[in-house]
Amino acid sequence: MSSLSPHIALLNYPGAQAAALYGLSDLFLAAARLHAQEGGQSPALRVSLWTASGDGQWVSGQDLSGNPEPPLTALLVPPSLEGERWRKESPALPDWVAARHREGSLLCSVCAGTFLLAETGLLTGRQATTHWGLAEAFRTRYPKVDLAIEKMIVDEGDILTAGGLMAWVDLGLRLVERYLGPATLLATARFLLVDPGAREQRFYSRFAPRLDHGDGAVLKVQHWLQTPEADGATVAEMAATASLGERTFLRRFQKATGLAPKAYLQHLRVTRAQELLQHSATTIAAVAWEVGYEDPAAFRKIFQRIVGLSPGDYRRRFTIGAG
Repeated sequence: MSSLSPHIALLNYPGAQAAALYGLSDLFLAAARLHAQEGGQSPALRVSLWTASGDGQWVSGQDLSGNPEPPLTALLVPPSLEGERWRKESPALPDWVAARHREGSLLCSVCAGTFLLAETGLLTGRQATTHWGLAEAFRTRYPKVDLAIEKMIVDEGDILTAGGLMAWVDLGLRLVERYLGPATLLATARFLLVDPGAREQRFYSRFAPRLDHGDGAVLKVQHWLQTPEADGATVAEMAATASLGERTFLRRFQKATGLAPKAYLQHLRVTRAQELLQHSATTIAAVAWEVGYEDPAAFRKIFQRIVGLSPGDYRRRFTIGAG
């Protein structure tokens, strides 16, 4: 039975984050031990690091579980702190990764590693995620990928992508659950003192309006919306500020910012609310009023939709010194 144990390969590609590579290997090996202690099959997982050989081919450099090399069950591309060095140093890497997918390996990526997966073409027409700070660059380069930037993990069955730099913990636990079951997932999370609950990137990100689009009329409105005079601004007022007709303004604003004016204004208000919730003891109703919502219930609904947490939960999670 041990020959059928899942084999998770970690790709040590140029620029790969060492903390993620070795952290994931520790996580998986700890999960395997815990699984065995609870009466599961042992060894429950095989973990290996894969690195480039001198001729540019990819070979298994070290089997960390001490077992003969079986076929790859999953291939995991960790995050990178050095951009996309692999484009220059290992340009054939996407083809190699795609070949593992054709052989039946589950492909996984974390943070900037999703760029490498997207380069294979396997994400075209499918949903994926990456770090929220890389969203604009990713959408520009891979417009045919459905980027769900608010999600920490997107599970497409045969491809898993994870968002933030430290989302390798979330992805690792997801694979533990997939291959070893929920009991081992919870045991591993307790052992590592990490939260096994579902998280989303939008809990942590802040709205960063795009200002480099080159449309001067729209930019003028964006700057105006940041001022107190624009509280409660209507589309008609925005169009007048831009010196454009409403239909033309709506079209150009959406094209330049990626959002309709109403949604854009909601994001600005929620961002202001996040600051107030995190750095003041103001009541939620007062925060709602401060950022332009007369109805606290409507504010809570919009805040939950954009951030993924209620205002109260957001304050409890992110207030400095809370807990």
